[in-house]
Amino acid sequence: MEESRRSFIRKAALGSAGIALGSRVIGGIAPGFSSRSYGNILGANEKIRVGVVGFSDRFRHSLLPGFMDHAGTLNFEMVALSDIWNRRREEGKAFIKEKSGWEVALCRNNEELYDRKDVDAVIISTADFQHALHLAEAARAGKDAYVEKPFAETMDDANGALRAVREAGIVVQVGSQRRSAPNYSAADAYIKSGKFGEIVMVEMSWNVNQPGRWRRPALCNSIKESDTDWKRYQMNRPSTPWDPRKYLEYRLFWPYSSGIPGQWMCHQIDTVHWFTGLAYPRSVVANGGIYQWRDGRTNADTLTAVFDYGSVNDPSIGFQVVYSSRFSNSAGGTKELYFSNGGMLNLDTNMVTPEGGLRERDAAAMNMKPNLLTEYELPKVYVETAANTSGDSMTSAHMFNWMDCVRSRKQTNAPVEAGYNHSVACIMANAAFRTGVPVTFDPNSKQVKAGRKVFKY
Repeated sequence: MEESRRSFIRKAALGSAGIALGSRVIGGIAPGFSSRSYGNILGANEKIRVGVVGFSDRFRHSLLPGFMDHAGTLNFEMVALSDIWNRRREEGKAFIKEKSGWEVALCRNNEELYDRKDVDAVIISTADFQHALHLAEAARAGKDAYVEKPFAETMDDANGALRAVREAGIVVQVGSQRRSAPNYSAADAYIKSGKFGEIVMVEMSWNVNQPGRWRRPALCNSIKESDTDWKRYQMNRPSTPWDPRKYLEYRLFWPYSSGIPGQWMCHQIDTVHWFTGLAYPRSVVANGGIYQWRDGRTNADTLTAVFDYGSVNDPSIGFQVVYSSRFSNSAGGTKELYFSNGGMLNLDTNMVTPEGGLRERDAAAMNMKPNLLTEYELPKVYVETAANTSGDSMTSAHMFNWMDCVRSRKQTNAPVEAGYNHSVACIMANAAFRTGVPVTFDPNSKQVKAGRKVFKY
């Protein structure tokens, strides 16, 4: 039993270093790297120079510390920072210097960044709707990329980025850091082992009670249009007059962000795709609204979506995912519960239990045998770093995986296909919420359809 447990732990740890994405292929192109990418393998002693696209709070608090955890060991260095807001450029330069000692060159935009000859790879942490667009820019420039989630907020952006990455053969890590977390890797291995049984239901929630969530009132009052490049910021979104809230509080406003789907749902729904190998739901319905924080936002502060997953060709094979999120009451917190006929896998407690499984007295009535899972704690495999400065072990492990793969040209834990798939599901949920009709995904046109209409904005 002990040797079996040790073997399971080893497999779970290794599982976080290379994750299969399942059998479905979007657009008829199999995942993988081109011969050009393998030709870019760097020598062990060659320094890899990284540029930063967007000096964000996420970069400040998690991405930079996670990068610094491994930069010395893997011989990486930051050399440049691109941000269209002059204040963020200067703050970013000073912050990176203070924390790491690196002197980074400042770029007013990504054109200036990619014109440089000293950038091998980039970390992208810009506004939600810009991620896929900035990733496509990096791909066209031939730069490997760590790109924050959500991968994309529209299918046109997702399709364009997927195509650009595959054509360039760059190494991409999408910021779905659960894919580098030992407990999630262990859950994936447990479900795929068959011991859990068929998934019959998944319940997910993400609840907070934070009036200031995604709000930046002080910054909105201080920023001026002349401080930044509003036209460049909007990229391919419909042109609108300057609005500091849409620049700094973009997560509250569609089409700059879908809000709940793009920020929280994308993390959790990604585990469904990972554990099952399914690329997208068969259909989604959703409802919600702005019930508490009536501050001019256009994205919901409360949302519930119901996903139907399973075989497209056989409606009898499948399961349901119920996702709910609210800003007005934090009870319940963040939950990810997987159910089978034999019990439950709880990724909050990291326990597999027989709770809710088929009991003997209920089974006997139909001349069946009881079906109860044996209680089991997911293995705790900790990722050690030379000096974990981030305090965010999940992001640190995820960053290490990307940096390691940049050197080896191996596939990351969260490659571009994983980001594409979570975007399909989240775009479907956003479309269902905004149109009020059931939504599906057409794998031929690679578009989300609300009823018969293609969902855009």
